[in-house]
Amino acid sequence: MNVWPISVHPAATAEAREARLWYMERSLAAAEAWMSELDHAINLIAEAPDRWPELPNGRRRYVMQRFPFILVFRIRTDDVRLLAVQHGRRRPGYWKDRD
Repeated sequence: MNVWPISVHPAATAEAREARLWYMERSLAAAEAWMSELDHAINLIAEAPDRWPELPNGRRRYVMQRFPFILVFRIRTDDVRLLAVQHGRRRPGYWKDRD
C-alpha cells in the first residue's frame, strides 16, 4: 500500500492546537480523544486521499466522526497538503485562500 506524505499548512497546525487546548480546558480525556481521532483521520487520508469527497478547486474533505471538525486537504504531485482543521459549525470556507 502506498502511503502519501502529509504536509500541514501552518494555520491548520494552529487550528488543531487551538482545538486541543479548548478540549484540554474541559477534560484531559477529551483532549486525548481529540488527538487520537485527528491522528486517525490523517492516517486514513494518507492511505487513500482520493476516497474523500472533492470540493471546488480540487480540495477534498474528511468529516471527523466524534468531533465537529472537517479536515480540508488537497492532493498535490508529491504529497497531500492539509489546509484546514475547520470547526464544522463556524466560518465555512474561511480557508479558501490557503495553498
